[in-house]
Amino acid sequence: MIGYYISLALRSLRGTPILSALMIAAIAVGVGASMTVLTVNYMTSKNPLVDKDDQLYAVQLDGWDPNEAYNRGAKGNQMPWQLTYRDATALLRSDIPKRQVAMHKFGFTVSVDDAEVRPFVAVTRVTTRDFFALFDAPFQYGGTWEKSADESPKQVVVLSQATNEKLFGDKNSVGEVIQLNGEAFTVIGVLKEWNPSPKVYDLNNGHFQDSEELYIPFGLHRKFEIHSWGNNNGWNSDIAKGLTGYEAHLHSESVWIQYWVELENGAQKREYEEFLANHIRQQKEQGRFQRPLKFALSRPSEWLVMNEVLDHDSRVLAWCALAFLLVCVVNAIALLLAKFLRKAPEAGVRRALGASRQSIFVQHLMESSCIGVLGGIAGIGLALLGLTGVRVLAGGGFDRVAHMDWAMVFAAIGLAIVASLLAGLYPAWRISQTNPSIYLKTQ
Repeated sequence: MIGYYISLALRSLRGTPILSALMIAAIAVGVGASMTVLTVNYMTSKNPLVDKDDQLYAVQLDGWDPNEAYNRGAKGNQMPWQLTYRDATALLRSDIPKRQVAMHKFGFTVSVDDAEVRPFVAVTRVTTRDFFALFDAPFQYGGTWEKSADESPKQVVVLSQATNEKLFGDKNSVGEVIQLNGEAFTVIGVLKEWNPSPKVYDLNNGHFQDSEELYIPFGLHRKFEIHSWGNNNGWNSDIAKGLTGYEAHLHSESVWIQYWVELENGAQKREYEEFLANHIRQQKEQGRFQRPLKFALSRPSEWLVMNEVLDHDSRVLAWCALAFLLVCVVNAIALLLAKFLRKAPEAGVRRALGASRQSIFVQHLMESSCIGVLGGIAGIGLALLGLTGVRVLAGGGFDRVAHMDWAMVFAAIGLAIVASLLAGLYPAWRISQTNPSIYLKTQ
């Protein structure tokens, strides 16, 4: 029976091509505009660490100015988003977390002993060895460095897949030597393609920036006097009194180190929270952390919300897009009503021959569904065109989020069918109430 109704629907669409095209276009435009906005919102609000959301935590400590709370616009919990170098190295001594990562962004000039490869500046992550396991960064060749490299200078490096291709043509480069700022570094690992979006592990330097090209050990700070290429905020210049140069920077109240931990269960989390509280109490005895004792452990999903990866304007735009779809549905209702009422004599004859009102209703609702499917397919094309425009105009990493996956393709078709069914309910009901006697008398 459904096949028969679909056959009738397609025959009816062919019988009124202009009116049918207008209805399909109304649904397509509404779906295209809505799915362009909804797709961007969906892709930007995804949590790349959803599988470990109940185990990973971003660490915050409130060691800011006692006279003024840390303020990052209107968002956040009034605590610094990063840690000082002193606090990060102190927390690394804890054996409570299964894994823990202290890190920040940096950059090196890269060169190799190959005249065909020009030197280039590579974005680098200075981090501890647990980074790759904690954030599920997969290795293609080799692996991470020894734990001792997090505390003492070991000139080893892990390459991204793209960097390895640029330098060595995607061969296994473990054991090869490259020059970073003129210093020899030995390659000990190469990652597979890995580019989480949003870049949840570092939301300080652009939510949708590409992952780094190089990864080096945390223990190299003093040897190369490494500073952060990201946000660097501070408030108390007297804390490092008596020290000069780079050592003064390391002992200052500047916050520039991102810190994450992996805690396997609630008991381990409570133990780590007590460790953080004790750390703050010890620092208070040394004249630091003059604000009330406060810290935070935020899951990746909470971290994304706090950092407003999907901001208020994006949500408003999504509601506006759905409102535009509603306008398109209202237009489709008017067109369907006009189309169906023109077929009232045909429906009257069918009723006289024994068709029930329910059959007439389902038949015309099926026709609305066919319009929805065709409108959805056309809407996907318009959405893809809209996303292309977003990639061209927005930039800033949106080339990786302004695209439709299969979930959004099926969502577009589903949205179109739902919209067309809503548009067809009243016209289908109206024609199902046709009085057959009126049209039999006119024949």
